[in-house]
Amino acid sequence: MMFEFSDEHEELRRTVRSFLEKEAEENRVRELMADENGFDPALWARMAEELGIVGLIVDEKHGGAGFGTVELAIVMEEMGRALLCAPFLSSAVLATSALEFAADESAQNEFLPPLASGERVGTLAFSESANPWSLDAIALEARADGDAFRLTGEKVYVLDGHVAHDLFVAARVDGALSLFHVEAGAAGSTRTPIPAFDPTRKLANVAFDATPARRIASGDAKQGLERALARTITALAAEQLGGAQRILEMATEYARTRLQFGRPIGSYQAIKHKCANMLVEVEFARSAAYNAAFVDESDIDATALAAAMAKSYCSEAYVHAANENIQIHGGMGFTWEHNAHLYFKRARASGVLLGSPAHHRERVAAAIGITAA
Repeated sequence: MMFEFSDEHEELRRTVRSFLEKEAEENRVRELMADENGFDPALWARMAEELGIVGLIVDEKHGGAGFGTVELAIVMEEMGRALLCAPFLSSAVLATSALEFAADESAQNEFLPPLASGERVGTLAFSESANPWSLDAIALEARADGDAFRLTGEKVYVLDGHVAHDLFVAARVDGALSLFHVEAGAAGSTRTPIPAFDPTRKLANVAFDATPARRIASGDAKQGLERALARTITALAAEQLGGAQRILEMATEYARTRLQFGRPIGSYQAIKHKCANMLVEVEFARSAAYNAAFVDESDIDATALAAAMAKSYCSEAYVHAANENIQIHGGMGFTWEHNAHLYFKRARASGVLLGSPAHHRERVAAAIGITAA
């Protein structure tokens, strides 16, 4: 497959990169990752108003830009380079995709416009402790209470679950998956931020105790939620690619300028090999991420397969690049003052978020008919 970006795509990349270089530079990242909310609402509003990327994939009739996964991948790649601290993956990707693919029209009309404008932040709460990234493992039951429903149970590892205004919750009704809306602060709900290995991305556990919920999906929502997750996994793979590319640039620049025994350390064979291997892995990751972005989303099986392949490869490439970057920087790479450890933590945490490489390889194997011996 040939991946060609148009002039408009490259302009989008330049615009987002320029914005993030100014507004999400190192000191700002460190400030926001130490903040309990994990993002700056003023910056979030500017991303919505000035760039229009908060509603990037939301249909124009709901106030969005109406773009697709290719444009989303470009934006996510740039955010990965910058280690952006913002609820973009949770609200602008996961929540909006769940609404687009699984919610009824009235819910889309109600919730998508404020999400696209940045007025509200949303997230999808679907993972549970038994098997966090599998829709089949969802056990939370929604019990009818007159015309409404009530939820009792817990969701874990909810992206930005502690700050979201709108929780979209996957739960079962008579065994079938459905989608529900729970207002932040609803009676019986408790949101608990959890310590995260990556401080630049916040997670929370959300508990429900007879919490009132509104059903916003008619029929079985499983296929719609699978499509939403596939798109989000593709976006996360693109973000990982952006981080790995930035690490490669960081490592090679240091190898060119750091002198040892009167020579740049990049002139030594061991460092050359490390940089060369990083380059190869980043380029393969680029192919995997772009392949997933360019797949026609109407082909559900192909989309899921490409997303799983991209997430598996990009996760491992990012982690390996982060490890090698620290090694190339030597003792300085281990210090709190250097950014290498921030990319290392993002790489490690993103590697397991929405499924580990092994998890996605199992999905690929199942999709192409490979069974264990």
